Amino acid sequence: MDFGLTEEEKDIRGAAREFAEKEFPDRARECDLNDEFPRDIWKKACDLGFVATYIPEEYNGAGIGYMGTCIIVEECTRVDPGIGGIPMMVALGSEVVMLYGTEEQKKKYLSKIPTGENICCFAVTEPDAGSDVAGIKTTAVKDGDEWVLNGSKMFITNGTIADWGVFLAITDPDEKKVHRRFSTFIVDMDTEGVNATKIRGKMGLKASDTADISLSDVRVPEKNLLGERKKGFYNVMGFFDRSRVYIGAMGVGIAQGALDLALKYVKERKTFGRPLASNQGIQFELADMKTRVEASRNLIYKGAWQTDNGIENPMDVAIAKWYACESAVKNCDQSLQMHGGYGYIDEYDIERFYRAAKVTEIFEGAKQIEKMIIARGLLA
Repeated sequence: MDFGLTEEEKDIRGAAREFAEKEFPDRARECDLNDEFPRDIWKKACDLGFVATYIPEEYNGAGIGYMGTCIIVEECTRVDPGIGGIPMMVALGSEVVMLYGTEEQKKKYLSKIPTGENICCFAVTEPDAGSDVAGIKTTAVKDGDEWVLNGSKMFITNGTIADWGVFLAITDPDEKKVHRRFSTFIVDMDTEGVNATKIRGKMGLKASDTADISLSDVRVPEKNLLGERKKGFYNVMGFFDRSRVYIGAMGVGIAQGALDLALKYVKERKTFGRPLASNQGIQFELADMKTRVEASRNLIYKGAWQTDNGIENPMDVAIAKWYACESAVKNCDQSLQMHGGYGYIDEYDIERFYRAAKVTEIFEGAKQIEKMIIARGLLA
């Protein structure tokens, strides 16, 4: 087994790290404080080919697969979790078009994401349906050659800045098989009846836009049905099997960033007249953090490699995402503890990392859902 990166992947890592270290530090605290999506940095990321890099070259993507995407996401979130999520956050939902869309849909919608012409969103979660995808209530009723959508979506990334989104709705409520009651649609966000309201007051990741979206008699043409009718639930599951890989990479980046901040701090500080880094208890903590990073990275790289090679791997992806994101939370906790009171104020970056880490255990499937997937895989 080869655990090394290719020369191309090393170049990608170096370029992503250079971009993040140059562009993020001056904006990170400002964007977090003001709930601001940094459009200038998004545009630069697009110009450098860092956005939606799993999209094939024929649709303007870099075509470097999920391994390349994970490398970019890790290096970016290592510098700042909020801004660092841009390369994959602005493309959430595009995988559904890539996997199940028609050629016309791919050319119209998919090709505009890597170039910075469009941002998309993925609208599944509702006020009463988060982890329980099959519990959504949004409906889509056929009316001639159009579908009429009504309902509410919640916690939607890019909700107020997206140009279009992938929406899950009930199309066949009388279908006996519950999971065949749903279909997915591409909805242009400027369509009459679509209303997005920005969510403020988030604990972390404030540079990432999040919104509630209401749909009131939104008319969508038949050609915007995405994939086969009644296959919407399965389309969403196919999306999660991929998005969890790079969300896990985000966990790796945050865990590594927290370790970087801890190392920097303990090397500079003294306690009881001795360098903090010389304390054996601190050294043991650092060893714990490093081990989590390495284990998480290998799990994520395995998941990315399997995905790029067409291997169906929901259990392995769930293992990777759960462990990597839990490692992010634990490393941030340990790093902040080492910073002491300084870690509790926003002058030190670990405070921002700490707040951002927790949501990685929640979105794209809460860690309890990942454990359920793992258990089902074991017992199948």
